[in-house]
Amino acid sequence: MPIVGVCKSLGPLLDRIDLHIEVPAVPFNELSAAADGTDSRSMRAQVVKARECQALRFDDSTTRVNSKMTTRELRQLCPLDNMCRKMLEESVDQLGLSARAHDKVIRLARTIADVDGEDTIGVEHISEAVNYRMLDRQFWT
Repeated sequence: MPIVGVCKSLGPLLDRIDLHIEVPAVPFNELSAAADGTDSRSMRAQVVKARECQALRFDDSTTRVNSKMTTRELRQLCPLDNMCRKMLEESVDQLGLSARAHDKVIRLARTIADVDGEDTIGVEHISEAVNYRMLDRQFWT
C-alpha cells in the first residue's frame, strides 16, 4: 500500500489527539538572541487561571476540564456567535474535519479563551484552535 493510503487510514487515530502542531528546528540566530520568551512562572499562572475558570464552569458537574465536556455540555457552555459558527463551518467543510474534530476545536477554543481571560469564545479562539487541527490535514492528504 502506498504511504498516502497508510497515512489516510490514520485519520480516526489522529481525530483522538487534541493538538497537532509542527515544531520546526529553531534557527541558531533565535537560539542565541538576547530576547526572553515567556518564563515558566508566567506560563504556570496562565494555566492556573484557566483551570480556575474551568472549576467555576463545572462547579455543579462531574466534568472538571474543558477537554472532558460532553456534547450536551459543549452545546450549553460554549455558545458560538454567528461569526464563530461561520468560521467553524467553513473550516469543517474546507478541511474535511470529522464530527469528533469539530467538537475538539470548540473545546480547545474554549480553553484558549480561558487562557485569554475571555468569557466568550471569539473568532480568534476558533481560528487558533482550527490551526491546531491543520497539521494532520496537510501531512496526511
